[in-house]
Amino acid sequence: MTTFERQQRLTEIIRQQPGIRVPELARLLSVSEGTVRNDLRALDRAGQLKRVRGGAIADKHGGAAQNPVFIARARVSEEAKRRIARWAAELVEDGDTLLFDASTTVYYLAEFLKDRRNLTVVTNGLEIARSLAQNSSNNVILLGGLMRADGTSVSGTLSHKLLEDLYIKTAFLSCTGITLETGLMEVYLDEAQLKRKMIQVAGSVVALIDSSKFGKIDLTPFAALDQITHIFTDSDLDPQWVPQLQKFPLSLTVCSASTITAYQPHGRETRHYRLGFANLTEDSPFCIDVRRGLERAAHEAGNIDLIIADNQLNGERAVEIADQFVQQNLDLVIEYQIDAQAGNRIMDRYRQAGIPVIAVDIPLIGATFFGVDNYRAGYLAGAALGEWIQCTWGGQLDRLIVLEEPRAGALPGSRIQGMLEGVHASIGEIPADKRIPLNSGNTGEVSEAQMAEVLKRFPDLHRLAVMAFNDDAAMGALAAARKLQRENDLIIVGQGADRRVREELKKNDTRLIGSTAYQPEQYGEKIIPLALKILRGEPVPPAVYLEHTFVSAEKTAEVLKTSAV
Repeated sequence: MTTFERQQRLTEIIRQQPGIRVPELARLLSVSEGTVRNDLRALDRAGQLKRVRGGAIADKHGGAAQNPVFIARARVSEEAKRRIARWAAELVEDGDTLLFDASTTVYYLAEFLKDRRNLTVVTNGLEIARSLAQNSSNNVILLGGLMRADGTSVSGTLSHKLLEDLYIKTAFLSCTGITLETGLMEVYLDEAQLKRKMIQVAGSVVALIDSSKFGKIDLTPFAALDQITHIFTDSDLDPQWVPQLQKFPLSLTVCSASTITAYQPHGRETRHYRLGFANLTEDSPFCIDVRRGLERAAHEAGNIDLIIADNQLNGERAVEIADQFVQQNLDLVIEYQIDAQAGNRIMDRYRQAGIPVIAVDIPLIGATFFGVDNYRAGYLAGAALGEWIQCTWGGQLDRLIVLEEPRAGALPGSRIQGMLEGVHASIGEIPADKRIPLNSGNTGEVSEAQMAEVLKRFPDLHRLAVMAFNDDAAMGALAAARKLQRENDLIIVGQGADRRVREELKKNDTRLIGSTAYQPEQYGEKIIPLALKILRGEPVPPAVYLEHTFVSAEKTAEVLKTSAV
């Protein structure tokens, strides 16, 4: 197929199968996952699809919505609502019990939850219920009562009585107006009464409010600002609102096209700081967990506003983000990026601006380093791989495949050195002609493509050991072997032990024997105190290293328990 034909077929599949994931799309179209992601981005820019985590949704104007009145409302401030919904969706985990009002912004939130599983959602919105019910794992409860004349929602005392017997983890709702004095307001009295009841039964209340609603007064208030846990809005918000909202005990997230800024309430007795976090990528579960951990830790610290951006695994993009952060005059930057060449330019900008930097996992000259003890982490995985080869293959192998990342520079390269020396400690040095170095591209897609080429080149080799720079590379290699039905010819070790790998290790027949654990979920609770020490002028070491363990199938449950604490 031509690119045009493939993209048309892709659009058709997504419309027929809402919520379908990237790996399945790649299989159906017989292309790589990277190609699918590129097509989805192009279709998103063209307005034919909307990218969401793990895939895309079919219709940018209302998705599964059928009611013309609702669709018309959804199109008002649509881009702002989508930005808000995309980031608010990060608060939702598999298995959550949620309460949704019937607003169009919350409808878009539902569209960004296509990849969540086993949600229990109570709602008075007919279009929201229809959207969420497309996922068969969800339990969707539609509140009873009187249907509005426009057919978009139900309300009334029957809904109130049902809510009285429920416990809800989080309520997501919107409003038609908001002021500092009156709080959140509604134009319809019955909707306001129902939302008051929703707030009473919810453990936390998240308000999704586009900037056009701020300062607008409507018929009746239903919530004071001190009843709201978190407000999400868009970057068109008048900046004067931010310090005013920070006087209330709520979190505020402002969503722009390329960054989000998370503001915390201002305490009078504690100095407030503004920190930037440039994430490596938002397409990797490991990096997403790092970002989520930082958000939690910043919230718990109570005096940190966190500005978040996505480097997209691209050095030029990382430099652009650095320029943006410098213009915002931040107090400190947490930099997570892979390109050593770009790193020099990034650090020059921060040095000129006098902004201290913490470098995550990939060292930057002049920055305080936090993260991986690369050599030690590599050695643990290499030693485990060598022991497996010794015990299972009698110390013999046909090829050692090394999925590396040359862009990262010499220090992360010591991770590969550690792996090699760990293997050599068990089975002796592997000759150069038996090693196959591959560029992982730091992604599962590139690694899968590289591994597939090797497997096709050597159809008669059945003892192939794989050392992966990270878990994305490890899972990519595993995916290639499975697609070519060569899984039993491989044995793999990874780096990171992220949530995908921990799930994989639960399988009895997996060819992934383990991964060195970094526990990205816990980065934030260590980085934020380190940042505060730097900002207070307290001495800190030039490098803070993580403690590492090698996680095999036997240790997975233990690591999962530790990560949940």
